[in-house]
Amino acid sequence: MFVDQAQIYVTAGNGGHGGMSFRREKYVPNGGPDGGNGGRGGNVIVQADNGLRTLLAFKYRKKYKAESGGNGTGGRSTGKSGEDLLIKVPVGTVVKDKTTGRILCDLSEDGESCIVAQGGRGGLGNMNFSTSTRQAPRFAQGGVKGQERTLVLELKLLADVGLLGFPNVGKSTFLSMVTAAKPKIANYHFTTIVPNLGVVAWKDYDPFVIADIPGIIEGAHEGTGLGIQFLRHVERTKLLIHMLDASGSEGRDPLADFKAINEELKEYNERLAQRMQVVALNKTDLIADPEELELLVSEFEAMGYEVFPISAATGKGIDALLSRVIQLLDEIGEVEPIFEVEADEDVVYKADFDEEPFTVHKDGNVYVVEGDFERLINSVNFEDFDSIGYFQRVLKDKGIFKKLEEMGIQDEDTVRLQDIEFEYFK
Repeated sequence: MFVDQAQIYVTAGNGGHGGMSFRREKYVPNGGPDGGNGGRGGNVIVQADNGLRTLLAFKYRKKYKAESGGNGTGGRSTGKSGEDLLIKVPVGTVVKDKTTGRILCDLSEDGESCIVAQGGRGGLGNMNFSTSTRQAPRFAQGGVKGQERTLVLELKLLADVGLLGFPNVGKSTFLSMVTAAKPKIANYHFTTIVPNLGVVAWKDYDPFVIADIPGIIEGAHEGTGLGIQFLRHVERTKLLIHMLDASGSEGRDPLADFKAINEELKEYNERLAQRMQVVALNKTDLIADPEELELLVSEFEAMGYEVFPISAATGKGIDALLSRVIQLLDEIGEVEPIFEVEADEDVVYKADFDEEPFTVHKDGNVYVVEGDFERLINSVNFEDFDSIGYFQRVLKDKGIFKKLEEMGIQDEDTVRLQDIEFEYFK
């Protein structure tokens, strides 16, 4: 089953908590603090793999979590770093952040990878908080939570040539003639419901990959029919073969069809519409009047396009078309991508608690402070005076006390911060 889009939820590993311990040996009864730092949480990494062809596996498994870092221990021992989680996807996968819509990475080569969620930093052990006036700190820093995000995976076929055209113009027949692909062929619309991919090994030339792109009709860029699902597959192509039914066997006007599809490409992406195109006028075996074909060819040539009359059913004209396509691919070389991969600044964590957002509201007589304070609470030993002093300094530096005072808090009023309640004193 061909699946070209999936959504997954990834969570990087949390950083380990810093250790809170003191050196205790037989002949060192009053040793100093020796709690080690917490280990780094594992990253979530997406990597392209040539052995995969579809995103089907992600339809059954939706959540992925990297390993968290180990806690610091005595003897200044740093906790073990969490193992990175490697998620393999097919070559040609584009990874997007669902919330922002930004492209995080475009994995177009085998083995190419990117970090999509960074593991949290480990917290500092109590050995880091020892000073000349505080020689026995009884608190340590909590680890940072790993990054979480919902990803959208989109597979874009890595084809050199895209085969465009309305349904039933003979694209699948053409593909079956020039490649080993076995597309379903029948005389009704929307025969092809998935992109067909094949390798063209023509004579002694270097082989190239061609993709039959189905579902492009009027309104495709707005999601009509199957258009949006398939337009993404023509984004990487160097050259487009635009196939038309020159015979008008179904009452269609090939010139009007050509303009309609190009308008869809332009609406979808301006740069995609600028890709080089050659015109393949198919079903010429059904045209009785040669002058009718000559007139049609001259109309396209007047628009600046190279035109190749062919018959996919009989093979007529295919040799000339493929020979020219191979020559053009060599001349075109590499092409610029039509979309930009955006730098993801969100994977860089904030330096400390003072940059974390918070809100304050009253619940009856209790002032409730809301925000992400898990790391701060994990850093505090509420039975130790120095640790409580550290807790108060963080709240002050963060501006929480100032906000409470603006709201009219008085001494002995109750403040709730997650599961912690304490009385306020100025």
